[in-house]
Amino acid sequence: MGEKSRSRGFLGWFLVLVILALVVGAVVYTIKKKMVDKKDNKPPPVPGPPGAIDKKYSDALKIAMQFFDVQKSGRLEDNKISWRGNSALTDGSEAKLDLSKGMYDAGDHMKFGFPMAFTATVLSWAILEYGDQMEAVNQLQPAQESLKWITDFLINAHPSENVLYIQVGDPEADHKCWERPENMKEKRPLTQVNESVPGTEVAAETAAAMASASLVFRAADSTYSSLLLRHAKQLFSFADNNRGSYSKNIPEVATYYNSTGYGDELLWAASWLYHATGDQSYLRYVTGENGNQFAQWESLSWFSWDNKLAGTQVLLSRLSLFGAKGASGNSGLENYRKSAEDVMCGLLPKSPSATSSRTDGGLIWISEWNSLQHPVASAFLAALYSDYMLTSQTAKLTCGGRSFKPSDLRKFAKSQADYVLGSNPLKMSFLVGYGDKYPQYVHHRGASIPVDATTGCSNGFHWLTSPNPNPNVAVGALVGGPFLNETFIDSRNNSKQAEPTTYNTALIVGLLSSLVTTSSAVRSFT
Repeated sequence: MGEKSRSRGFLGWFLVLVILALVVGAVVYTIKKKMVDKKDNKPPPVPGPPGAIDKKYSDALKIAMQFFDVQKSGRLEDNKISWRGNSALTDGSEAKLDLSKGMYDAGDHMKFGFPMAFTATVLSWAILEYGDQMEAVNQLQPAQESLKWITDFLINAHPSENVLYIQVGDPEADHKCWERPENMKEKRPLTQVNESVPGTEVAAETAAAMASASLVFRAADSTYSSLLLRHAKQLFSFADNNRGSYSKNIPEVATYYNSTGYGDELLWAASWLYHATGDQSYLRYVTGENGNQFAQWESLSWFSWDNKLAGTQVLLSRLSLFGAKGASGNSGLENYRKSAEDVMCGLLPKSPSATSSRTDGGLIWISEWNSLQHPVASAFLAALYSDYMLTSQTAKLTCGGRSFKPSDLRKFAKSQADYVLGSNPLKMSFLVGYGDKYPQYVHHRGASIPVDATTGCSNGFHWLTSPNPNPNVAVGALVGGPFLNETFIDSRNNSKQAEPTTYNTALIVGLLSSLVTTSSAVRSFT
């Protein structure tokens, strides 16, 4: 009986010790978790001036920037591309305008005003956000020069308040030719929008381009900056007061750059005009009735030449995050910020609301045609938002109950850039001229025809079908990209995958500039 009593006593004390150990363990775990949570909620350190240079992204940026020179039209100044020369010198002459500058849209010789203006807006945004990082690798001046080459064209394309020339060349006739731009002799007709034939989206995008560019040139050339801003204001008024879709009013443009609506461009342009002027009327425009009508708060979208909503949401988020004048308590701005956060949550691979629109290799994949536009654009926005969070000391982003740090967004942005640069199943760079393996049969007329070849409009097509690689390297071209199954057919006839675009270059320049090094975001563009 004594043995049993001692046994029961020992068992009792053992249970007490076990319970005590569990209690102590739970207390320690709770304390540690609170410490971790406190650490996670602690604002991250604000980056200072540009830090160490990442050579991979620096090298890629220097290459990507050169495609703007490849695409230039007009009388070239300080030409850096050996196989390019003067071209389209009489563009605009039928209207007694000089529209010789600007840039060719892709592998053809068209000047489409809608995507060209978007190119200028995105390039301006990249310079405004990452000009110090571009300067750290000697790429700021080339970026500014390329931007001005476009804005010079846009200024001349807007000869009066309610007239904007939006296209140079006939795309049907142009696409029946395969020749070097230097040898073009075909007629180059002009297309315009005006009060009778409105084109809200293209006029508003051009206003956004000029407003953002006015900020770029404000310090270096105040006269030119003021000229750009005057055009931007006029074009916005024209776009807003004469509402109508350019692709409905001019149906032939829909084959190439069909617009799905103009509300996003109006918000985008007004946002840039607010940044350029500080005029509260533009802020009221985007946060009031027009915001409610066009912002589509609950509907996520992909940033592209056609849809500017995600870009507008991120751009306006900087006002909330940096405590700009008029931002406090502004429910409209909070809607933009919340929508921007939803966009970010959709991009982060481990987020509960992560998009499933990805390749097995992790690339955002939305469209079979020009598939790299969307992942590069999304990565650029993610890099921007990450830097806004760091500079504003915003510790985390919450997605469906899970928390993510600015570093998670930057990691995503890097993953998309790295895929483009060769970290993909094909082990191939989609940026021409970068790495050891990149496309050799880029769908680009000038690159495919030897400089000393004599060709007219129609007798140059044997260069399109030639089995030989391009004789000229379209350095810096970002080609269309892979299919969903991560295959790529390197063929000049494969314009879906092998054709580069100028606006893709603006996006990749923005993304690479964000990754070259780290620095704090500018709190205001003015």
